Amino acid sequence: MRLQLLALTASVLLVSCQSEPAPGQPNIVIIMTDDQGVGDFGFAGNPVIQTPELDKMASRSARMERFYVSPVCAPTRASLTTGRYNYRTRIVDTFVGRALMEPEETTVAEVLAGAGYATGIFGKWHLGDNYPLRPQDQGFQEVLIHRGGGIGQPSDPPGGEGQYTDPILFHNGVEKPMKGYMTDIYFDSAIKFLEAQQTTGKPAFIYLPTNAPHGPYHDVPKDLYQMYSKMDLRQTLASDLDGEQLEALHDRTARTLAMITNVDQNIGRLFAHLERSGAHDDTLVIFLVDNGPNGPRYVGNLRGQKAETLEGGIRSPFLAHWPARLSAGHTSDRIAAHIDIMPTVLEAAGVKKPTDLRIDGRSLLPLLEGKQVDWSDRTIFIQSHRGNVPRAYRNFAAVTQDWKIRQGRFPGDDQGNPSGIELYHLGDDPGEKNNLAAERPEMLAQLREAYDAWFRDVGSTRPDNYAPPSIHVGTPYENPVVLTRQDWRTQSADQGWAPNAVGNWMLHVADAGRYEIRCTFTQSDVTETLELGVAGVEQKARVDAGTTEHTFRATELIAGDATLDAVLTAGGNVRGVHQVYVSKH
Repeated sequence: MRLQLLALTASVLLVSCQSEPAPGQPNIVIIMTDDQGVGDFGFAGNPVIQTPELDKMASRSARMERFYVSPVCAPTRASLTTGRYNYRTRIVDTFVGRALMEPEETTVAEVLAGAGYATGIFGKWHLGDNYPLRPQDQGFQEVLIHRGGGIGQPSDPPGGEGQYTDPILFHNGVEKPMKGYMTDIYFDSAIKFLEAQQTTGKPAFIYLPTNAPHGPYHDVPKDLYQMYSKMDLRQTLASDLDGEQLEALHDRTARTLAMITNVDQNIGRLFAHLERSGAHDDTLVIFLVDNGPNGPRYVGNLRGQKAETLEGGIRSPFLAHWPARLSAGHTSDRIAAHIDIMPTVLEAAGVKKPTDLRIDGRSLLPLLEGKQVDWSDRTIFIQSHRGNVPRAYRNFAAVTQDWKIRQGRFPGDDQGNPSGIELYHLGDDPGEKNNLAAERPEMLAQLREAYDAWFRDVGSTRPDNYAPPSIHVGTPYENPVVLTRQDWRTQSADQGWAPNAVGNWMLHVADAGRYEIRCTFTQSDVTETLELGVAGVEQKARVDAGTTEHTFRATELIAGDATLDAVLTAGGNVRGVHQVYVSKH
């Protein structure tokens, strides 16, 4: 096992080795907001929201008119960073251990770092919080992120729970209290990274995935919230709610829009820096969102929201701003998706993909440049839902230039339900109001056959394709290792973060020896027994009422794969711990 760890380390170092940058390589900045939605922009026709900087960016950019993402965030992030469908990367869901990306996947950051780029991420990673799954293990040389799928979740560090303002972030793996509003901090850090690379002469690759406008909503820019809270937001709610429901939705929407306009202001600051520094024309800035809106908000003439495979749940704007090479206002109507970002970025950088790397996407650069290219019709596949493994036909879509089949969620996670598949002609019916499944059975069968082949293919990427990767403990790269409920495994995803939920963590013990294991938990008003089991070692401890942590100070572990369980019991009641700190002596 030690040899495997050394081999992995050598691989990371090899990909990260710097070569001389090729002349004329552009800076590349990818901005992706979280839960914003395809219609939350002035340029999208939204009658309420104020996004003047993004509206200006849209007017100066080349654009893909039909760009697809996954219905939830971690799958989109896996596809964006690898150019591959998320099911090839072990990403199945957004939590309970199903948002851990296979560390052997090759990311766009790894390839660009090997070609001389300085690489940085500032924002939300959501593909693994521990070695060897972190962004610094996947090609990013400068890392400033929060853990998990967002703040306000069980992955928050103590003292930083739910804090958009003055958050506790992680800088190159080290916990760091910060001052200011989180979105501002991420953009400030990205701009400083750009400035630093100008002195080195290296091109920069920046991935800037904001956590905004993802909840929680209690901590938003006050001036912008006050502006939106006084406005009539019914035109952007796309909802017929009234009374108390409308009032509650109005307040949450005002807070969401405040977060979006704050992102917009920061994008203005980024472009102002590019202008001042002389890097404006030869910096490729890409903007997109990760999934549909996190509520029933404006999506133009579409239907749907986050977590749905209706067009409103899986469509995103795609803006590519690069004045030196792309014409302002040029658009392409060809369908494209998150899997196309990596090959597009590599071509823009003049970097060839590794010859042994299989990528599902294709470069959009010729389309963005307006070149006459042979671009045959393609089918894009989108699927994501709760659960341990994918289920055929559950919350999926298969989209061609003209046609689409889809099915939403359905009762019973274990079996597919092909009888409920819908068929739409998107050219005539972008709002998906006229289901043609009964009228065009031959088209339904054709697209279903393509989907079946895709589902079999992505599921056979590796022999244990949907087994989650393990978190490594006992390495020099992360010590202590903090295990959170974000990545534990539970019997049911529905109870993953419930107060009395019970789960365990899948580990790889890299080095045998003595470990200290500290468990933290919410206090109880009764005495409990803390039971710890890891790698065949069982230990118990009395936990008095009011206690919030206990440390097992000398736990001998052997090298190899292991499962860690930690539960609190009192009478017939059982509950899991909150976080576990595993330290190698």
